[in-house]
This record gives sequence, structure tokens and C-alpha cells, in this order.
Amino acid sequence: MGDFKLTTVEEFEAATERLLETGKKVGADGWQYRVKNQTPHCKFGEQGICCRICAMGPCRITPKAPRGICGCDVHGIVARNYLKFTAGGSATHSDHGREICHTLYCTDPNGAYKVKDPEKLIRIAKEWGVETEGKDIYDLAHEMALLALGEYGKVFGYQNFINRAPEHTQELWKKQEIAPRAIDREVSCSLHMTHMGCSSLPEALIRQSLRSGLCDGWGGSMAGTEFSDVLFGTPKPIETEANLGVMNADNVNIVVHGHDPSLSEMICEIADSPEMIAYAKEKGAKGITISGVCCTSNEVAMRRGIPMAGNFLQQENVVLTGACELIVVDVQCIFPALGPLSKCFHTKFVTTSPVAQMPDSDFIRFSPENATENAKAIVKMAIDNFENRKPELVHIPQMKQKATVGYSVEAIKKQLDTVANSQVDEFGTTKPLIECITSGVLRGAVAMVGCNNPKVRPDTAHIELMKKLIANDIIIVASGCSAQAAAKAGLMDKRAKDLCGAGLKRVCELADIPPVLHMGSCVDISRMMVLVAELAKDSGLNISQLPVVGCAPEWMSEKAVSIGNYVVATGLDTFLGVDPYVSGSDKVAELLTSGIRDWVEAAYTVEKDIDKLGDKMIERIEEKRRAIGI
Repeated sequence: MGDFKLTTVEEFEAATERLLETGKKVGADGWQYRVKNQTPHCKFGEQGICCRICAMGPCRITPKAPRGICGCDVHGIVARNYLKFTAGGSATHSDHGREICHTLYCTDPNGAYKVKDPEKLIRIAKEWGVETEGKDIYDLAHEMALLALGEYGKVFGYQNFINRAPEHTQELWKKQEIAPRAIDREVSCSLHMTHMGCSSLPEALIRQSLRSGLCDGWGGSMAGTEFSDVLFGTPKPIETEANLGVMNADNVNIVVHGHDPSLSEMICEIADSPEMIAYAKEKGAKGITISGVCCTSNEVAMRRGIPMAGNFLQQENVVLTGACELIVVDVQCIFPALGPLSKCFHTKFVTTSPVAQMPDSDFIRFSPENATENAKAIVKMAIDNFENRKPELVHIPQMKQKATVGYSVEAIKKQLDTVANSQVDEFGTTKPLIECITSGVLRGAVAMVGCNNPKVRPDTAHIELMKKLIANDIIIVASGCSAQAAAKAGLMDKRAKDLCGAGLKRVCELADIPPVLHMGSCVDISRMMVLVAELAKDSGLNISQLPVVGCAPEWMSEKAVSIGNYVVATGLDTFLGVDPYVSGSDKVAELLTSGIRDWVEAAYTVEKDIDKLGDKMIERIEEKRRAIGI
């Protein structure tokens, strides 16, 4: 392995401890302290057995009080809470997709946003039955944007993107009445069902949870992914770096955080301009460093090679370095703590979306119509703030790893096709991957996704599971904070092939890939659904028969529950390391871990012991192999 070594969780934690020491000097808070203040957590909430949907309560289910005031039992209350959780996640991801569709509508050949992948736009238009011949690409972009926005409130029918799923999967969805209709309708229907005096039957509530998830994965998220590619370019493998060491003490440091690439792309564009770089030098800096946190980081990393400073639970650390001039955010997974924390340092905390307004921030409303003007104002604010930095508070941990990122479905197929065939199909094919799996060179694949969570030692589950799986010749596709955990540790460095079993190591060498493939942000889990759909079609198998499973070992948000529901409903068994707040009802727990298999041919497994979780995934993959005779 030469001089290559993984960065350990212990090293992550030591670096964080050093940053927290700086924080203590200036009275800064940190999530580590807040966790202690919130422990132990409410057991009623953790089991999903409290209800506050009307003002007769709140009601808590106990042996002495087995029903709420309205008479709803524990199973109805737990299932209702689960559906509400799902609806929140579906709404969030789908609203992200809506903003991307709006940005697509604002494209102009002379404007801030342009069509960077016209071929993909044309392919999607043809999928949707739109005439493309002879049309100006921007006229087509505007037409497709309106059609995509129409998916949110379409009067009849299902989401257009579900036609990408195999016929068998589509038939299952329709038979079980979970095929996703209008996106906004599914979210609205979920909230209607969970209103006081509506559904309390667990089966009906869980069925709608799957449907609400599907409107996210095969609706809003897929729109967010596909039209981001059209706008900003379809990702292809690109080199970058990950962890806090990517920040530069000599430069103006701007950190982008959140989820919407419309903002981060424009910040990167402006910060890279000769005008702004010259202005930074006038102010005493050597240049400008953009780095990212959370999913917006994944977006700009896989398209521009912008370095990744960290994932969800590292967002406070970038401020604690004392070297962050400005952290600019859009939506989702943003700690309100960043406001007061930034005031302990010289850092500017800039919010940009009316959806995510926070105290102690500078609010600059960002939209596609004013993108250039506002991005310039934000970058200039950061540069002007450089002279306010306090050198005695600056400490950037010197740890970072190389990472190859940007494995879209298109990139994966082309990369594998290059190895298997001298004549590469225009769009590549999944057949080389199928051949690797059927021959036993690869045992299967795991889609590793999700957040990190203080309930689980942060990043540990992702990293340890990945190490175990690749050692057993199981390739990983990763997105969101899970992908960043891998990148920080070094598992997206191509040299990590030496940690693999013999079969996966050989595939990595031949295809020139790392054993953990970066597929993007959390909305880009929709890419994984497209990939398994194509694998199923090319192999002649159903999605549920593929030796592929999903895993979210450290999930924490409503979005993650929505994601889990659409991954399971698509036919992939999904493994969780954190309980989804349903343990208070044996009926709901049984439905999710067993009963829904009769509906969608897949189910959840919950296992808090990470080593056992890995064993169960490997066992399930081997069961699937035996079932199809490979």
C-alpha cells in the first residue's frame, strides 16, 4: 500500500477535540455539549408512542393508558407519526427538485444559468414524449421546466419518471396502490390522513408512507438530480480532497453548505473570477478557497472538484478553525447553532432562502433571477471580512485525503464498458457489472446512504461497514454524508483497493476506480434507483432479485425516512443502524421489517450492532445469489 493509510475515526475525534478547545476560549457551543444536555432522550418519542396532532392531548401511550383520548391505539399513533415523518422528508426533497426546475426555466444563453448538458435534456424530453427535432435548446429547456413543474400538481396519472422502472416494479406499485401520483398530492394526502379523526389503520398509513417516499425518489428527487445535470453538467470522475485540511490559512475561506446547487454553483463561479481573486489579494489574502459541507459540497465536488471540508456533524468545525471568513447556506441540515457560533469568531453566517431563515445570520435572498448580483455580494462580503480574522484563534487540522468523485450512472456505465469492450456504446451498459456479479468476482453491491448521528459514534458505522463489505468483494455506491465519511477516511482514494477482497481489487484495478463510488448528494440516491432499474432490465431479473441492498447506518432526518421508503418500495432490502421510532408498536415494526415484503418484495432490517448489521447485509446478498443460482 506504500504510504497510503486510512484516516481513523480516532483521528477525526482528536482533531475535533482540539477545535473545541479553541471554542472554549471564546465561549463557543458545540453539538457535543448539547447532546449531553439532551440525554437521556424522551422514551415516548423514541418509541413513537406520543401524539400531539390535536389539542385534546398531547397523549402518551402507557400500560395504564393504552389509548389516546380519541380512542386511537398505539399502532395507529406510531404509524401516523411514521407517515408524518415521511411526508416531511418527501416535501423537503421534492421542494429542492422544484427549485431546480425553476432554475431550468430561468436558463438563458446570455444569463447566469445555461444548459450544460443539452444531450441529457434531449434524452429526458424524448422519454417524456416531447418533440425535440429542430427546437432551440433553450426553448426546449423552458418547455421541459414547465412540464417538470407540472409533475408537482398533475391532475391525473403517475410520475413520468416511473416509466424508467421495470414493468414488474410498475405493476407492483399499481397493484398495491402506491404508484406515486402528483408530488404535492402525495404530501398533502399524507397530512390529511394523519389529521385527527382520519386514518388509524397501520396498514393504510404505512402504504401511504411508501407512496409518499416514491413521489420523492421517482419524482422530486429524480427531477432535482436529472435537471441539475442538465444545468450544471452530468458528473464524471474527478479528483478532489476531503476533510478540514482542505481549508487554507493563507486564503479567504468560503464554505458552502446545504443542498441546492443553484446557489453553490454560482458562488464557485464568482469566486473563481479574476476580478474577485485580485480583490482578495488586495485585502492581503493569497487567493480564495471554496470548500463544502453536507450535500451542497457533494454537488460542487462532483462537478468542479471543489474540496469537501466535511459532512453534517462537521459543520461547526469549519467555524471552529477560526479561518472561515463566511459560511453561506441554502436549505436543509443547517444547524441554527451556526449563528451564535459564528459570532464567537469573525465568521459571517449568510442565509439565502426564505425556507431556511435563522437568527444571528445575514440574510441575502437568493434566486435564479438575481443569482450573479447576490453571489458577487456574498463573495465580496467574505473577502472584506478577511482582515477581521484573529490569527491567535486559527487552527486548521492538517488532515485530508484524496478522493475520486462524480460517479453518475452514465459515468459508471462508461467506465465499466471501457474495460469490457473495445467498442464503447454511446451511453455505456451495465452488462460488465452484471458479468462481474454473476461470475462471483463481485458478490454484490450496497447502496450506502444517509446522515451521521450523535446516537451512533459519528462516521464509525459508515467507515467500518464499508471496510467490512469491500473486504468481502462487495462494491459500495455512496451518497450524501455517508459518501463524505468515506472520502474523509480515504475509502474513495483508488489506493484503497488494497483493502478489498481479491475479486473487487481486480475490478478496481481494471476499471481504475476506488472501491467506494461517490454518486452524489442525498437527492442523488435517485441515481441509484435508475442504476438498479437498468441492472434489472439488462439481467432479466426483478430489482428485488438483484444481490444489492441499501443501508443507512447513521440516518437522522425526515428525508432519510422518505428515502428509506422509496428504496424499499423499489425492491431493495434496506438496513438501518438507528431505530425509526416505531418500536412502541409491534404491528408497525412487523409491517416494516416483514409485512411490506408481500407488497414490494423488500423490507427493513434494524440492527444497532454495526458488526452484526454488516453480517446481515452480507448474508442477505448471499441469499439473493443462491436464489437466482449464482
